[in-house]
Amino acid sequence: MGSRWAFVFAVGVIVMWGVTGPIYHYSDTWQLIINTGTTIVTFLMVFLIQNTQNRDARAINLKLNELIESIKSARNEMIDIEHLSDAELDVLAHRYEAVREKAAERHLAEPKGASSK
Repeated sequence: MGSRWAFVFAVGVIVMWGVTGPIYHYSDTWQLIINTGTTIVTFLMVFLIQNTQNRDARAINLKLNELIESIKSARNEMIDIEHLSDAELDVLAHRYEAVREKAAERHLAEPKGASSK
């Protein structure tokens, strides 16, 4: 549905609807047709977009899991963390915030001109 042909089709439908306006004297029924049609399409597109986003997120998570598994020094407990509870994710987030803060402190403590690796 995100292709240029779908867009061309949608524009064509709108143009055809607009051309029929004078034929139907711009009646309430004429307006109701486009309003109903666009509402139905919008409603259905919400589900299509959500499905696409879910598939994309799952694929990205699987790719990340593969990367985690392939690096020997990586912690395998990070695989499938999207299934943890919000409280468990908060604990992990705080842990990584502490790591980030320590890295920032080390960076500030470095002498000027020293390059980081």
